[in-house]
Amino acid sequence: MKKTYVPVLSIAGSDSSGGAGIQADLKSFSALGCYGMSVLTATTAQNTKGVRSIHSIPAAHILDQLDAVLDDIPPKAIKIGMLDRPEVVEVLANRLKDTAIPIVFDPVMVATSGDRLIQEETIATIKELLLPISTLLTPNLDETAILCDFEVNSFELMKRAGEALYARHHQAVLIKGGHLEKDVIQDLLILNDGKSVVFENSKIISKNVHGTGCSLSSAIAAELAKGEELQEAVLKARNYIYQAILLGRAIHIGQGNGPLNHFFNPQKQIIHEVE
Repeated sequence: MKKTYVPVLSIAGSDSSGGAGIQADLKSFSALGCYGMSVLTATTAQNTKGVRSIHSIPAAHILDQLDAVLDDIPPKAIKIGMLDRPEVVEVLANRLKDTAIPIVFDPVMVATSGDRLIQEETIATIKELLLPISTLLTPNLDETAILCDFEVNSFELMKRAGEALYARHHQAVLIKGGHLEKDVIQDLLILNDGKSVVFENSKIISKNVHGTGCSLSSAIAAELAKGEELQEAVLKARNYIYQAILLGRAIHIGQGNGPLNHFFNPQKQIIHEVE
């Protein structure tokens, strides 16, 4: 019997500082025991303090990357992140619309630093072509507001937004409530059958939260690839992210919002003491 890894694919942008995007996805896949693969949609010049510039990769080359992976190493799950142009959304949606592979779509629109990462005209294309073929949508509150066209600043409005997003395509939605001014984090999951599940944990005070959304969505994809049902995959992924934040809050990388500690097992990492 042949032995193989569980392959998972990320389609997203690159973060040159290593904390978010493709880099965070690959770290999450590896930490959770999967074989990570990537399709780059754009490169960014950024660090822990912010995004300096974005360089778009031609849509034809993005499709070539995707075809190369699918033809040789079909993934068990796909995570999609930053898509900065309508033509990129179109080529990906057309290529993936008939696949049975679970797709976790994290609609990356605003960076942790507040920088906007997506063109306005791309949003309508995402709503029309990509949302209907996604297995799970994972927006934060800012992205939820953009998708729903109303501000989302309370748990009650999270529920209203979740119901609105679910009503469009009857696909699962995980709205992340980490930006609410509360002592606890509440995330709202609406499953394919319309059932709602609320996940709750205490809020960790830390500057090292760069790439949290990317890491969570890729962790969910990894758990789905390993065969978990959606609700259990979300639960396990949230637990992983909680530990990655908790055990990374004292580590100093960069001068702004630092990354999570993706490999938080102390036996797997060497942490250098600095003055």
